[in-house]
Amino acid sequence: MRTRGLTRRFGALVAVNGVDLAVPRGNVYGFLGPNGSGKSTTIRMLCGLLTPSAGEIEVLGLSIPRQAEALKRRIGYMTQKFSLFEDLSVRENLEFMATVQDLPRHEVKTRVDELLADYRLADRQKQLAGTMSGGQKQRLALACAVVHRPELLFLDEPTSAVDPESRRDFWEKLFELADAGTTLLVSTHYMDEAERCHRLAILDQGALVADGTPAQLAAELDGRTLLAMSAQPRRAAALLAGFAGIASVAQVGNQLRVLTGPGFAHLDELRAALQAQDPAASVHQVAPSLEDVFVAATHGRRAARGEAA
Repeated sequence: MRTRGLTRRFGALVAVNGVDLAVPRGNVYGFLGPNGSGKSTTIRMLCGLLTPSAGEIEVLGLSIPRQAEALKRRIGYMTQKFSLFEDLSVRENLEFMATVQDLPRHEVKTRVDELLADYRLADRQKQLAGTMSGGQKQRLALACAVVHRPELLFLDEPTSAVDPESRRDFWEKLFELADAGTTLLVSTHYMDEAERCHRLAILDQGALVADGTPAQLAAELDGRTLLAMSAQPRRAAALLAGFAGIASVAQVGNQLRVLTGPGFAHLDELRAALQAQDPAASVHQVAPSLEDVFVAATHGRRAARGEAA
């Protein structure tokens, strides 16, 4: 799947701005970004549900949106909101989706039985979908999205309303699908989920600001992340935030996570300033996290616009 210059405007608002993507087959490819960053709009264009204002899209060898109709049977789509029929049973939802996806009638029962077992829903097949827990609804929605064995699966913030254990189980199913050859594009605003992806794109206000494996993106920040400790973390944070060359400061418990600008070479001066305020304070370099990557990718653009990081 590839895009070139993908753009979508809604009046004066540019929701997606010149995005170039290359999604390898059989990978879990993540979209990371806050609400309003353009993730959902991009996914809708890739699915052929929304026409781009400009740019080119190729999905599974098809030109989109021109060949969107031919793409429908080859992809699956799961949104963040449970969108199945709550007044139908689990089995009835799966059977309905199998019919919508034109599975041959003689294959429907076998495929539905297989999904009920794979997604741990067999004991709930007669239960109305609307009475299920969030995690159970999520498993049902994923099972319905793959009922026709799609080559490519789009998931738009699919875990936004479930507990951590259900999220972990859900990701295990995603990797099973990837191992079987399915390509997955998953949008999320959870850092821990983004770290699970084979490759990751970071969007900020419609623009692609970073693209690579989580390890590659983190390696680009080597030497730029610091950890400071002080008995007075709020005072220390205020001092650090005003120090030249500091991009951001975030308190994590009693520690301060610090991101410096490129080429920062004033660690000794920074340490001295901290210790003048608190003699027991310390600061040292640490390995960058994906959250550091996100802040670094978006900070420069926002600073240029005069916004807070």
